[in-house]
Parts: sequence; structure tokens; C-alpha cells
Amino acid sequence: MLRRLTTLGLGLVLLAGCGTEGVRETPAEPGATSPATAEITTADAQAAFDGLGDLSGAWKDGDCATIEQLTTGVERTIDSRVCAAARDGLAAPAFRVYRDPEFLLPAREDGEDGEDGAWFAVLARKPEPAYFVFVRVDGRWRLGAGPIPLVGKAPEVEDGVDGQVTDAAADPAAAVGARLAPTRHVAFLTDPAGVSGDGVSGVRFASGDPMRRLLTELVRAPGRVRPDHLSTDVRIEGPARALALPGGGSLVFHALRVVFTQKPGSGRHSLAHPRYRAADVRVFTGGAPTTVTGSEIVVLATKVAKDNTMTTVGLRRVLADITEGSG
Repeated sequence: MLRRLTTLGLGLVLLAGCGTEGVRETPAEPGATSPATAEITTADAQAAFDGLGDLSGAWKDGDCATIEQLTTGVERTIDSRVCAAARDGLAAPAFRVYRDPEFLLPAREDGEDGEDGAWFAVLARKPEPAYFVFVRVDGRWRLGAGPIPLVGKAPEVEDGVDGQVTDAAADPAAAVGARLAPTRHVAFLTDPAGVSGDGVSGVRFASGDPMRRLLTELVRAPGRVRPDHLSTDVRIEGPARALALPGGGSLVFHALRVVFTQKPGSGRHSLAHPRYRAADVRVFTGGAPTTVTGSEIVVLATKVAKDNTMTTVGLRRVLADITEGSG
């Protein structure tokens, strides 16, 4: 059963100043050869989660500097450009206040980086179920990804000693599938034959999975903007982090960058069917270029079964940037 704690209120904002008390090093038993582990306390996780109130306030105020301080990884990549564009007129996202958290606190091997690099996940149940991933950077907990709204059933995560869970990297039965999940996503989304479910990549998703819909969109997108030329590309964005699941599977938190480059067709000097609104292009680029490249970040929570079958359980898609030219 997952640890469930209720937030103490948004007045407790400790995200940017947790110090070093929240990660406790647990030494190996005498005579053991395994390295020490870094144990994350529930108090530290609760304080970091409560600190999302600061992030919500920063979005309301357009405070890009504070947003940058409170985020890291893929979330900072998204927020830094979106916040800057919002100050120039882009509709800023409303960062909702979440509550009713279930903490997933993986023990990890304490390597050369000390406590930095430690991470944990949260499944917040209200106002709607969503995952968050927090990462410790420079002695502080920062939001690395989230919210990642639930689109499927949240998998049960097996508790370990003292209620903690296992980082998939430390579980041989889960490590390989977890590590390869982002690469297998790219293989699937760049395989046009996968639309029918029989792609050459060997990667499969069920017919109702959001990845099947995304692949269909990518395959059909060039035809929908003719006579414009549209190319698509899918890349891994940042590192993946994963928890071991009972039976040898894993729950992987990771992100993809989907890139669309659109330019006018032969003999034309403007786009016939622009993919992005002129107002959005203007706030990101400062002008009205004829060739544009849009980057959309897809943040995912993926269940990887023991047989490497993948199921999308959480997804958030954000327009993160538009640049002039072919990017």
C-alpha cells in the first residue's frame, strides 16, 4: 500500500530551503559489500510537495526567476521558454494546486554525487489524479516533471522496507525494460507501419493507448498541410526515472520532444496551412517567419510489464518552443 499523507497547507513552503535534513544516508550492514543508500524522509517529501503552492503563485505572477529556481530537468526546459513567451502575450498555463498525495520514495545507492540526484514521485489524487517527480539538485528539492495527468489505471507499487519503494535501476528484473522504454517509444513513433499495429519496430501499444493516437497524428500530419512541407522528428528529452513494480515490471517517468518543421511548398512564399497560430509564433519568435520549427514536449508515465509490453498511464503534452527556420 502506498504511503498517503494529506498536505499540511500551502503556508508550509519549504521547497527551496529543505537543506540536507531530508535525505538520510543508511550505511550497509557490517561486512556487507553493497553501497550505502540515501533514504528520503516523508517529512522532506511533504515539504517539497507543499512547495508547489509557490510554483502556482509564480505562474500567476509571471515570475520566471522563481519558476526557474523551483524546477529542474524537463520541467525547467518547458517552463523557462513558456514563461518568457507568456510575458509577451502567450496564454500562461494555470498551475493548479494539488492535494491528497501518495508518496513513492525510492531508496537509492549513494554515489559520488552524494544526495544530489535523489528523487521521488508523488501521485496526487485531487483535483484530478496526476504524477509529479521531484529531484534533488544543489541541496534543494525541485520539480522535475509534473503534473502528468493520469490517463489509465495507476499501477500498484510494491512497498519495500519501512514503506519505501525500489528504484528500478536497483532491481535486475525491472532495470533493462525501464532503461529502454524511452528508446522504444522513439522506435514506435518513427515507424509509420505501426499505425496498423504491425510495425517493423517490434514495439506494440494497445489500440486505445495515447501512443497509437500520437503515431497516427504524426503519420497524417504532412498530408494535412499540403502544399506546405512538414517534417516530424521524435527525440528523447532528458533522463528517465523508474520505480520497480511487483512481478518484475517498472513505472517509468520520462519525456519525448516531438519536433515539427513546416515550410512553404515550391513556388510559395507563405504557409498555406500553418500548424501554429500566428499569435503564438509571434510571441516565441518575435516575428512572422515563413519557415518555423515547433517543439512539443510529451511528459509520460509508462508502465512496462515484465514481458516489456508498455502501457501509457500518464501523459501531458505542451508546446514548449517555436523557432524560426528549420531549427
